[in-house]
Amino acid sequence: MTEAAAKEATGFAPGTFCWVELGTSDAAGAKDFYTKLFGWDYTDNPIGPDAVYTMLKLDGKDVGALYQLMPDMVSQGIPPHWLSYVLVTSADETAAKAKELGATLMKEPFDVFTVGRMAVVQDPTGAVFALWQAGTHHGSGIYNVPGSFCWNELGTRDTGKAKDFYTGLFGWSADTQNFGPMEYTMFANGDQPAGGMYGITPEMGPMPPHWLVYFAVDDCDAKVTLAESLGAKTMKPADDIPGIGRFAIMIDPQGAAFALIKLDNPQP
Repeated sequence: MTEAAAKEATGFAPGTFCWVELGTSDAAGAKDFYTKLFGWDYTDNPIGPDAVYTMLKLDGKDVGALYQLMPDMVSQGIPPHWLSYVLVTSADETAAKAKELGATLMKEPFDVFTVGRMAVVQDPTGAVFALWQAGTHHGSGIYNVPGSFCWNELGTRDTGKAKDFYTGLFGWSADTQNFGPMEYTMFANGDQPAGGMYGITPEMGPMPPHWLVYFAVDDCDAKVTLAESLGAKTMKPADDIPGIGRFAIMIDPQGAAFALIKLDNPQP
C-alpha cells in the first residue's frame, strides 16, 4: 500500500501517531474512571488465559485501549502509563533504523495476531513509544474531537539528541520556537503536525523522559474538576497557551499521566 493509499484508508499517514494504549495496575478501576470522564464505552477481548485487551470506544469507534500490566512488567518496575503508537510501513525496518540511531528496543518486532505488527522503542534520551505496522487494525477510528486523543508531546532532558533521532527516524521536520521562557519544538510529518517537544527543567523535578498523550475536551476546567472527583490528581493546573488552547496535566487514580486540552482551533 502506498503512503497516499494508507492515509486515505486509515486517516493516518506513515510517520503519524495513530493509537494510544493504557497499561494500568487496575483495569477495572481504569475503565470506571475513563468511561465516566470521557463518556467512552468498551469491549473486553480475551487475549490469553489470564489477559484481557479492552478496546475503548467513542461513538462506536475505537479511540484507544487499555490492559492490566502483567506481573512480569510490574516486577520490572514498569508503572501505569499511556503508550503512543506511530504508524509505519514496516515495523522491522523502522525498528532496525531506530537501533542504528541509538534507540533501545524494549520489545523486538512481533505480530499481534492478524491485527498488525509492532515494536516498543526507547529513544536515546529515555522516552518510550511504539511502532505499528497495520494489519486489520489501522489505529484510532476517531481523533481530534472531544473525548479522543489529539496530540502527543515529548518531554526530554536532551532536546538536541531527540530532535536528531526523530527527524532521522521518521523524516519529521522540526520547528523550534520560544513560548515565553520555554523553548518548544513542533514536529511535522510532511505538511501535517506530528507532535511536540520540550526540555524537562530541574524545576520540574525527577520527571523521566516521556511521551504524553493529550485528549481533546470541550471545557478544560470542568474536566479537571470531574477528573479530580473521580480520584485523579492534578499535576499541572489548567492554564492557557496563547493561540493554542487551555490545558491541564492529570494523574489518573492508578498513576498514569495524561493531558486535557480545549483547543482554540481544533484540526479537522
